Amino acid sequence: MAVDQLSRAFVALADPTRRDIVARLSVRDATVGELAESYAMSMQAVSKHLKVLEEAGLVSRSRDAQRRPCHLEPRMLDLMTTWIERYRQQAEERFRRLDAVLATMDDEPGDTPEHPDHPEQSDRPEQSGQS
Repeated sequence: MAVDQLSRAFVALADPTRRDIVARLSVRDATVGELAESYAMSMQAVSKHLKVLEEAGLVSRSRDAQRRPCHLEPRMLDLMTTWIERYRQQAEERFRRLDAVLATMDDEPGDTPEHPDHPEQSDRPEQSGQS
């Protein structure tokens, strides 16, 4: 179930408007009307974006008298962060291993043109067309 929910969250955040809504809700709770003021779209369109975010578990709504504020759900963001962090750590470990291999290659004798054993750096005089 967590994988399906994680997939829904990443799909929901693929849209720039929904990412912006999440960013706004990270600062403070807001109603649909308050959110709609920031966009060149109808309240209905903002509501549709919020519905996608709700279904993904990123946002929830509550009732406060006549007001229905939307809240960011940090639990889902934590799940996404944990998933991303695992793969970031794996990628960093691969890069560290690659760096170590490249460092040993730099230290091996005979691999650089400046080394005396290298043919281009021999003590023989250059041959011109004369014999």
